[in-house]
Amino acid sequence: QVQLVESGGGLVQPGGSLRLSCAASGFTLDYYGIGWFRQAPGKEREGVSCISMSDGSTDYADSVKGRFTISRDNAKNTVYLQMNSLKPEDTAVYYCAASVRGATMLLALYDYWGQGTQVTVSS
Repeated sequence: QVQLVESGGGLVQPGGSLRLSCAASGFTLDYYGIGWFRQAPGKEREGVSCISMSDGSTDYADSVKGRFTISRDNAKNTVYLQMNSLKPEDTAVYYCAASVRGATMLLALYDYWGQGTQVTVSS
């Protein structure tokens, strides 16, 4: 069974850090693109970052550049999102997704989705 499972969300104060994990089971991520997306209440789901599992190339939304870092561990079949200098506007449910078309920030091109993990940035 193909499955993506996110973990690592939680409540953090502004300026704090969290590391999200996206673990895959039932398939190997080696030739996929993995994306992180987020959805805040009342807003559309938006792309945060993506990474190619084959060559490690990455992309980031302008709103998170310099604060978030995406990385991969092919041996663990896992992708991470290190989030630093968190802001209240980063509050959202964060989802990871896998695309057979490679790394892309286009939500519609993703084939498999996780269930999401809540990130809340508040004092």
